[in-house]
Amino acid sequence: MNALGQALLQFWQSSIGKKLIVAVTGVLLVGFLIAHMVGNLLIYQGREAMNDYAYFLHHFLHGWGIWIFRLGLIAAFVLHIVTTIALVRQNREARNTRYEFDATVQAPRSSRIMIWSGLTVLGFVIFHIFHFTIRVDPDLAAMKDPLDPSRHDAYGMVIAGFQNPLVVLFYIVAISFLCSHLNHGIASLFQTLGLRSEKTRELIKVAGIAIALVLWLGFLSIPILINTNVIQDKGVDGKSHSSVTADAVIFAES
Repeated sequence: MNALGQALLQFWQSSIGKKLIVAVTGVLLVGFLIAHMVGNLLIYQGREAMNDYAYFLHHFLHGWGIWIFRLGLIAAFVLHIVTTIALVRQNREARNTRYEFDATVQAPRSSRIMIWSGLTVLGFVIFHIFHFTIRVDPDLAAMKDPLDPSRHDAYGMVIAGFQNPLVVLFYIVAISFLCSHLNHGIASLFQTLGLRSEKTRELIKVAGIAIALVLWLGFLSIPILINTNVIQDKGVDGKSHSSVTADAVIFAES
């Protein structure tokens, strides 16, 4: 093994190396969540704004942009999970005896359920990819923009996708776990990077809560308002989505 390989191996085997990997990948994932939420909130601007955004993402760099982004995101997500598990195992092996009483562990509740919240989030990510990215539901996959039948109707797909109360319930549970995970993870991230001190401890705590709360409200407002019919797909000029799409296809074929 060459010098670079040995250095990387030593970095991976060290506790601080794993913590840095978890911190850096965590920053990338939090950044993605914020950007993803902002994009989702375009649903409040209407069909044209959201479908324009979706069209841009899928055609950026001639379609390569979104795949480069997806592969990078998947790599960060997998590395974050694998490194976190390895770090937990390393810490347990280094501990000669476990805590005798749970009350002696001075840790917030969120840190004690990190593994369960992480597994729930992993399941949610897999479901979310099949639900809205791969679109295993043929009805969602076939939806066309009534304003432009040549492109997919992301706006209508989101509204149709959240008509099922069980899907909305799963989103509520998963996003709640995710934000609990973030609340603890953001504080740990600052500590790992050496940016948390006695003076900044409370500020970082408040910032973690604020970021988690904003993401929780931003993500969950959409499925809840859709399922309660506050947000509805009224098509164009008061027509239903299906009738407008059919009219557009007939016009295009004539």
